[in-house]
Amino acid sequence: MLHCLKEYAKYAEITGYKNIKFAQAEEFLKANRKTSHADIQFFDAELIASQEHLYFAVLNALQAFQNKTNISKSLAMETMLYASAQRQIQKAIQRGGIKPETTSMAVIIIGENPKQIETVLQAITECVGVEPDEKVLEMSKVKEKKIKETFQITDEELKTVMKNENREEAVVNLVVERVALLATQL
Repeated sequence: MLHCLKEYAKYAEITGYKNIKFAQAEEFLKANRKTSHADIQFFDAELIASQEHLYFAVLNALQAFQNKTNISKSLAMETMLYASAQRQIQKAIQRGGIKPETTSMAVIIIGENPKQIETVLQAITECVGVEPDEKVLEMSKVKEKKIKETFQITDEELKTVMKNENREEAVVNLVVERVALLATQL
């Protein structure tokens, strides 16, 4: 889904792919990270709570660059830091990055115009050999367990937040909260 981020004069595409081969995705990143004029980041979709999770990671990363409080030198890596709720790059990659066993991948492309983003998205699609599938970003019972463990969400915390929400929404909201809290950690 393409998002217009007017306050930053940017656009962000957030989508996913299933049945991908890690080597193809890695090959694409190595070849195109610096030449595409867009910021590209891949995530293990099994640890992404929702489209909202990545949207707030992008917003926080852009805000960090605007405020000059960014940790990394690249917007793509800053987005990884926020999405994983980690301040250390290596830990962020270990937590949220794609790995050789990854078969479902989430993708963020940040650029200055929709045409640029569309071109990058087409190149990624061609490289991985499957069409985008945003369903990989949706919460599921299987993902919930992994996400709770990864983001250290306790059952007590979940019960507190669940008052008027369903369980999956509560998990998403707790992950988004952790994404936002990263900005306050110095």
